Amino acid sequence: MSTTAPEFRVLALSGSLRADSYNTALLRAAAKLSTGTVRIDLHPGLGELPLYNQDLEAGGLPAAVRELHQRVLRADALLIATPEHNASIPAALKNAIDWMSRMPDGAEIAGKPTAVVGASPGPLGSVRAQLALRQILASVGADVLAKPEVIVFQAHERFDDAGTLTDDYTETLLIELTGALTRRIASRRQ
Repeated sequence: MSTTAPEFRVLALSGSLRADSYNTALLRAAAKLSTGTVRIDLHPGLGELPLYNQDLEAGGLPAAVRELHQRVLRADALLIATPEHNASIPAALKNAIDWMSRMPDGAEIAGKPTAVVGASPGPLGSVRAQLALRQILASVGADVLAKPEVIVFQAHERFDDAGTLTDDYTETLLIELTGALTRRIASRRQ
């Protein structure tokens, strides 16, 4: 009988394609702060996904879509970071959700525990984008955590030039969020 705690696999998706994205940096911070029972893996390939087109399903899914499907299938939960583009989520993130909502073989995001975070240099953070994202995720049946909310405003003041999170309060929120996500995963395994 093993005495080690089970490992929970969390797939992290950044809605930003930027190399120096605050949202990707936020996910990296969450991975660094996560406990030994949680492994957060960042999926780097949202920019490689073709625009969703149901006709592509008939001829076999593109490799980038198959890779995303496999990663979602292996994950116990999702952690999605969104920037705010024109008061909503970026097109690349919506495209990924569209592909994830069409997964074969039980790899669907319906019912999958999902946490939402976001960062922006503006004074509102990503609050409007997170609201839009939560609505989209609810429509595809994801099990979205309501709390804690991690809305990082004026992100340029909370990360250093290397992209390392320097804000203690945001670190605390990420630790609380990871704990809440872990509890949700554990409750679903019972």
